Amino acid sequence: MKKMRILTTLMIVVFAAGNLLAQTFKSDDILGIWFNEEKDGKVEIYKEDGKYYGKLIWLLNPIDEETGKAKLDKHNDDEELQKRPVKGLLLMNRFTFDEDDVEWDDGTIYDPKKGSTYSCYMKLIDMNELKVRGYIGISLIGRTTYWTRTTK
Repeated sequence: MKKMRILTTLMIVVFAAGNLLAQTFKSDDILGIWFNEEKDGKVEIYKEDGKYYGKLIWLLNPIDEETGKAKLDKHNDDEELQKRPVKGLLLMNRFTFDEDDVEWDDGTIYDPKKGSTYSCYMKLIDMNELKVRGYIGISLIGRTTYWTRTTK
């Protein structure tokens, strides 16, 4: 009987410790301003009509050295879109919060440095670090970056 009480107590302690270590996030915890991994851009993640979006709001170097004007989306395949400024671009589109996996998925991310759009999911590591995984087809084929929460 004593062994049973010890085993039960041990199981309760292990379960409680596991719950304390596992951080759960709410859908809107992702909202805010994030530095990209290179810290040369800031993206504001916001919510609209139940979906999550990200807009490039700041660039370390917003001026194109060759032209002396604002950097343009020159790597885009669409010639008309090559005329638009990079600052202010909507980079992240239509993410939804997956409560089971505690991640934001089913969205896309645009990389202005390559002019390409990828499927994407995001997952908070903690309240100040965001894992962003862009991929083609399946998530095994892609690239992960880590963003850091910041301010305007």
